[in-house]
Amino acid sequence: MERIVDIATDGRHLAAHRGFLIVSEGREEIGRVPLDDVAAVIVHAHGITWSTNLMVALAERGALMLLCGPNHQPAAVCLPIDGHHAQNGRMRAQWEAGRPLSKQLWRALVVAKIRWQGAVLEANGRTAGAFDLLARKVGSGDPDNVEAQAARRYWGLLMGEDFRRDREAGGANALLNYGYAVMRAMCARAVVAAGLHPSIGVHHANRGNPFALADDLIEPFRPLVDALTVRLGAVGVATVTPEAKRAYAGLIALDLPGMGGVTTTVSLAATRAAQSLAKSFQTGKAADLVLPQPPSALELAGLDALLR
Repeated sequence: MERIVDIATDGRHLAAHRGFLIVSEGREEIGRVPLDDVAAVIVHAHGITWSTNLMVALAERGALMLLCGPNHQPAAVCLPIDGHHAQNGRMRAQWEAGRPLSKQLWRALVVAKIRWQGAVLEANGRTAGAFDLLARKVGSGDPDNVEAQAARRYWGLLMGEDFRRDREAGGANALLNYGYAVMRAMCARAVVAAGLHPSIGVHHANRGNPFALADDLIEPFRPLVDALTVRLGAVGVATVTPEAKRAYAGLIALDLPGMGGVTTTVSLAATRAAQSLAKSFQTGKAADLVLPQPPSALELAGLDALLR
């Protein structure tokens, strides 16, 4: 099972030795994880050092290292250069994708996100009939910004009318930042493994954003983080504690409904979405994009196991 490794204590050293990621402090080993199990290493602490051998070993396995600022927002990332045997052709197709295709792909991502938001609201006892209607109103490229209309309704219904999404704030906002960082790392890894470049997005296009495509692909998965944040708040977790980090890291292994009634994990759903996105760029058909279906209330109840 792929694992997210979070480094949150100052003064640690990270190295690779005989197939393991070794965490040490003052030359004394305090933990190890099989390198083949690592999906991403997220570093929040300061004064952390690591070896070049570790970075090479992570890159060889398609894993990444994500460096975060004090607000738990990603600040830098180390990604493999060679992620797929057909990388050159896929990146060329990605770069040459026309605006009509990019707009259709963005529409599909927004529709999926809104439907997931509705599923999360329903699972939390909120009426979400309007979200199905909003999803049907999304046009190519979302020219009417239905995504923002849905967000305004969604946050008030899910978190309370006084809640405001603020990336620089603490409390629930800091928890959301951390959860999204985990999902972002997962999506960036899936994008690179599919032979795509994470900075060339279909909608997100900030020149300083190395995660543009990962930020597109993450959209349907964001409501999972929101749902877990609500559950953490219900049990009294209001800050980014070690317990909260373990819960968010466990999200990538959560079971989701797959195609043909086959259950899949969040991580595998992201991998499949990225692979199908690569196919869409090559065929020029947005219909080739395969996104995960919204989970049922019973499937979202699986989040409770992450709190233990």
